[in-house]
Amino acid sequence: MPSTNKTDIDSRLQHFYKERSCLWKLLTGLFLFLLTVWSYVENERKKQPSPSFLSWHRVERQNSSNSSSPTGINSEESQIQISSFYSEFGISLDAYSRLQQAVYWPEPDRSITDVSMSTSPAHTTFIIENLKESYQIGEELFVTVHAKNFENKSKSYGGDFFQAKLFWSVTKASVFGEVVDLLNGSYSVRFLLPWDGEAQVAVRLIHSSEAVQVLKRHRDTDSDRVYFNGYYEGPGPNKTRLRETMTCNVKWDKNGLERMGTGDCCCEYNDPRTQETWRCKRPKSLPCSALVYHSMGGYRNRLTSEEKMLITCHFATQTTTKCLKDKHIYMMGDSTTRQWFEFFVKAVPNLKQMNLHVQYQSGPLIAVDVENNIYLHWRAHGVPLRTLKTAVADLHYISNEIDDQAGGPHTVFIINLGPHFTTYPLDFYTHRVLRIRKAVLALLQRAPDTTVIIKTVNTGYKDIFGSDWYSLQLNRVLHWAFQDVGVYILDVWQMTACHYSKENIHPGPVIIKNEIDILLSFICPD
Repeated sequence: MPSTNKTDIDSRLQHFYKERSCLWKLLTGLFLFLLTVWSYVENERKKQPSPSFLSWHRVERQNSSNSSSPTGINSEESQIQISSFYSEFGISLDAYSRLQQAVYWPEPDRSITDVSMSTSPAHTTFIIENLKESYQIGEELFVTVHAKNFENKSKSYGGDFFQAKLFWSVTKASVFGEVVDLLNGSYSVRFLLPWDGEAQVAVRLIHSSEAVQVLKRHRDTDSDRVYFNGYYEGPGPNKTRLRETMTCNVKWDKNGLERMGTGDCCCEYNDPRTQETWRCKRPKSLPCSALVYHSMGGYRNRLTSEEKMLITCHFATQTTTKCLKDKHIYMMGDSTTRQWFEFFVKAVPNLKQMNLHVQYQSGPLIAVDVENNIYLHWRAHGVPLRTLKTAVADLHYISNEIDDQAGGPHTVFIINLGPHFTTYPLDFYTHRVLRIRKAVLALLQRAPDTTVIIKTVNTGYKDIFGSDWYSLQLNRVLHWAFQDVGVYILDVWQMTACHYSKENIHPGPVIIKNEIDILLSFICPD
């Protein structure tokens, strides 16, 4: 295995092979694996000190002249615009700056003229720092990753998107690793050692720093790459029925969404409470008021050939029923919370789903257990929504739904927002999240004993329409927005990223069960 101090590494490895039969292997391709086996013992060991986060931020400030500002606030005019934009949500300029720090991602410090300059998983190496024969439960393990490009040259800038996990396939145990970008081509990964026995370390390159720039560029300039259909219907001549299907999307005057047109090009539908505007191309024969249905339209892949290369390079049943007894549960979000609805319908014996004769993908869906007074409700979060043809009247904004409920000790709100927003600007997503935050604050003001749970975004997307990097950015916005609101945040990011089952935006039954266990612990903490 390549190393800057090969003699020292070889010496340690030889000793470790004799004592513990350690397997040390580097796999090429998309996955980078370093497998090491050890046992935890009771001997007291000195812990490896944690990397200094102060030095990390210091490096970031020193390099800020070579990359975009982490705060994005560079002028008095920008400050005025931002202050106006967020003032209605009670968000100060300092709070906005903290959000920008949370989603900041470093950029290459040079122009990328060839794909060979990007990070190569085959040439990138990593080592376990201060490797020992054995460790105690609760100790920390540190791994250093050294990124190299396809010419086997060390990289001098950060921005790669790595994910790391500690796992053992025999017991199916796993834990996520914290990756810190040192902004010089190296990355520090920290693991907590939580179980007794053997374990393996895996580090995976999700996107090179160059690929991340492709994702950022398309989010900033190409937000109409996902589009939707609006279905207009109305009376025609001689008792006929006119039907027209038009392209629809968010009204946003930049980031590529302005390409739909200006002036009288479109029908606009402004929600008076959220002040968000949805618009569709104006039909030729029907009025704007004739909009009846909504559906997913399609995808526009505008990646160049070079960009394409970069992007591709437990509760018991009885306990569950007891926990949900006398609860009115409102679930609002996407298909990943619909999976929870489906789990409850199967797991709670007397919970019966009603047929409302609606589009299943968007809802609303309702299930009732009359004997135990359980009411379960799920509906999609409103446009933008990638779904089959559904009635526009059935698409409600989450903040409006919250405003229309009284709340109280028997009411539970479960909210998620993510995968359908990966192609849109962060400001648009943040605006939507802050409207929900405002509604939640008002709810907790009038009914402070209401339970509110925010579900974060799953991993599993790997393309230009829904990369995990996009999802990570959305998760950071969610954490920032709800960190001081008095709600539960059910963070499923690590659960879906480091599980032994195949990664999927819609995780399998084992992961869903684990998520439900945590969810029920929030609803019934006693």
